[in-house]
Amino acid sequence: MQQRTLGTQGLTVSAIGYGAMGLTMAYGPGDEQAGVAAVRRAYELGVTFFDTAELYNWGTGSNEELLGRAVNGFRDQVVLATKFGFARTEQGLGFDSRPENIRRVAENSLRALGTDRLDVLYQHRVDPAVPIEEVAGAVKELIDAGKVAYFGLSEAGPETIRRAHAVQPVSVLQTEYSLFERDAEQLFPTLDELGIGFVAYSPLGRGFLTGATKPAGQYDPSDMRNDDPRWQPGAYERNLAAVARLGELAAEQGATVPQLALAWLLARGPHVVPIPGTRSAARMAENARAAWITLDAEALAAVEALLPGGGFGARYQEGSLPVWS
Repeated sequence: MQQRTLGTQGLTVSAIGYGAMGLTMAYGPGDEQAGVAAVRRAYELGVTFFDTAELYNWGTGSNEELLGRAVNGFRDQVVLATKFGFARTEQGLGFDSRPENIRRVAENSLRALGTDRLDVLYQHRVDPAVPIEEVAGAVKELIDAGKVAYFGLSEAGPETIRRAHAVQPVSVLQTEYSLFERDAEQLFPTLDELGIGFVAYSPLGRGFLTGATKPAGQYDPSDMRNDDPRWQPGAYERNLAAVARLGELAAEQGATVPQLALAWLLARGPHVVPIPGTRSAARMAENARAAWITLDAEALAAVEALLPGGGFGARYQEGSLPVWS
């Protein structure tokens, strides 16, 4: 497995990572035994970067605890990333990046993961009520105390990144990025200037790019894809047709569509690491093999021509899109 360096503070991870959210939430009922098997298969294949969050504990079980159990036995050989910043309120989901909450979440995450350090601690979403300098300062204190190794941001814009970086160097930014979602590319000049790595979440379009997809309304009621704009009538059919055409290109490369999509992301630059998630050990093996696929200029151009502006339909419902500043 290739290794990639994210940022200039020394964070080195496998070129393909693993996103754990789907083990306990967002994609219907989980399967703990299958999830643990998928995580352990990832490690066997050379994956060393595993991503979770406090928010993911609010599904059908503690995501952090499940991931901690799965990596028990090889924890010191992997990089564990988690996130703070959401809050449950009477009105629903809100934000809380107050320094005292950051410290509380970090301690809870350490216990849940069964570890003495958090390799990467992200702010999950920017909190408009808390200056980013205070957020970065709180994480810096945790780094100085040896409880956190690297600082990350998620879904943050250029100004926020710069202000945070001035207080505590940011090693990595995590934002949705895939053949279906291209907006993150506008952030790359800032990341390149500051020497910050990029982690692509939902690199397979929340599963649409796996080919195993159904129209909205045909999933378990707890599955977020029932409400995802890309699965709604009109957008769904156009995205399905695009995936079929991608299948033809993938076959020419001796690859599957997920492998083509991940190889395309890896070709965006040495600072990019995708973190596909899966509950299937077999699917994990398929994803990992993308690290060995090199797309030449002709293949990259053909992919670009199919989806020059991304997929059809917004990545979140109206009112839920992250706001960058």
